Amino acid sequence: MGGLFSSRAMWRTAWLAVLLLWPVALLNYLDRQMMASMKFSVMQDIADIGSEANWGLMLGQFKWVYAFLSPLGGWVADRFGRKRTIVASLAAWSAVTWLTGEATTYRELLWIRTAMGFSEAFYIPAALALISDHHAAATRSRAVGVHQMAIYAGVMLGGFGGYAADAPAIGWRTAFHAAGVAGLAYALPLALLLREAPAREEMPTAARAGSLGVIRDLLTSVPFLLLMACFTLPALAAWVVRDWMPAILKQQFGIGQGAAGVSASLYWNIAALGGAMLGGWIADRWSRFTPRGRTFASAIGIALLVPALYGVGNAGSLGMAVAFLILFGLGWGIFDCNNMPILCQIAAPGARATGYGLMNLVSISCGGVADLGFGRMRDAQVPLNVIFTAFAAIAVLAVLLMLCIRPRAETLAQR
Repeated sequence: MGGLFSSRAMWRTAWLAVLLLWPVALLNYLDRQMMASMKFSVMQDIADIGSEANWGLMLGQFKWVYAFLSPLGGWVADRFGRKRTIVASLAAWSAVTWLTGEATTYRELLWIRTAMGFSEAFYIPAALALISDHHAAATRSRAVGVHQMAIYAGVMLGGFGGYAADAPAIGWRTAFHAAGVAGLAYALPLALLLREAPAREEMPTAARAGSLGVIRDLLTSVPFLLLMACFTLPALAAWVVRDWMPAILKQQFGIGQGAAGVSASLYWNIAALGGAMLGGWIADRWSRFTPRGRTFASAIGIALLVPALYGVGNAGSLGMAVAFLILFGLGWGIFDCNNMPILCQIAAPGARATGYGLMNLVSISCGGVADLGFGRMRDAQVPLNVIFTAFAAIAVLAVLLMLCIRPRAETLAQR
């Protein structure tokens, strides 16, 4: 009987951790999408931004700093604890979010977004590692999927930023101030209620400390390198969809900034919510029968991106573009919820946050290059169908690489 009560208590604690992290993940992505959906208002207010290439550089600067500090964020989470890392990151990026509303020059905005990249880099590796610590194999993909749903909700909410920026009573600066205050207010209850997983609290420091040896082991592991490539290649298109799609739809179909922001973020992220739940359920069940169940589910998600990206680039109407974005969201959700669970089949518990940080390093730094390159290609009038067809071809390569991964079997104890 005692074991049953203990099991139920652990189940409640595991899902409470996901619930507590949900608002944090939402805020983590809210400011990013607000910046994309408020592009025209910000560029009008800060006139010395000047060009699409400068806008792309600002988006890329955030990603490069975020990317290069992600391994450090993972190491800190593995070494000093996930909870401390999460709470400190939330408080820091919330203060920087508030400061974003104070920027008056392009140089100031560039430095503030640099600080945003620094402060946010510590969250995702720590949060996904904490969820994986709490959840055994039987629920791990679903738990990560529920957390990733908050990211999609943040992108959706940020998509309404164009309406806020256009409203005389609000404006883009007030929106950033409000998001910053909300994060600072939530940091205290999060610090009081969030808990490390019991098994991790009992783990000796030496066994859970990220180190150069851990990094060396990860970077010499073929499955990890394949996973890193699969994590990176689809994200090239995803960052462009998140950061540029509001502007693309506005310019291509002659709609307002508010409508473009919603059309570019709301529908595909609703689809991603469903994809994350579906992908998590499929992967958790499939993994009962084969160690490759999660990689097979992930490959299906990436495969759906191929027609979606080709369709977005060749859409002749707003309705067609939104339909293909919905297909993109479904595939992305199935793919996105399985990256950390696959990593858990490749890396030891004390190396998971570090491993995810390394994956972020490569993926997001390449995403910054994609943002900058897309801005330059837009200045050079490269057709959208050429760009998105290339993204679709890259997704095909990612499917093939995902199918090459041979993860370790998950033990009965993990299940």
